Amino acid sequence: DVQLVESGGGSVETGGSLTLSCAASENIGKYNCLAWFRQVPGNEREGVAAIRILGGSALLPGSAKGRFTISRDNTNNTVSLRMNSLKPEDTAMYYCAAQRGGSSRRCLDSSGMDYWGKGTQVTVS
Repeated sequence: DVQLVESGGGSVETGGSLTLSCAASENIGKYNCLAWFRQVPGNEREGVAAIRILGGSALLPGSAKGRFTISRDNTNNTVSLRMNSLKPEDTAMYYCAAQRGGSSRRCLDSSGMDYWGKGTQVTVS
């Protein structure tokens, strides 16, 4: 089975930085994109950032724009999310997700993602 394993979560002070990583069990070249989502209890799952494998173009909507950076390493089959200037409202469970190549769905649409990690908690205070 395909596995996505997140790491790098933890507690950080307001204004601090944190880097999340996601390791895929298969070549990420098979994917259209990899993305990070986050969810707070009681809220909908929110798309944070996504990166297309071919070309590496990034999508950074919302409050993440200007603070977060997403990157991928095709050789090591990983995607990372560098988070700077963290705020308490960034506190959430962060999930890595992958969309299969050939998908007709767009990235950062949770319903359009095919594989999910179990999540890593980020707490900012």
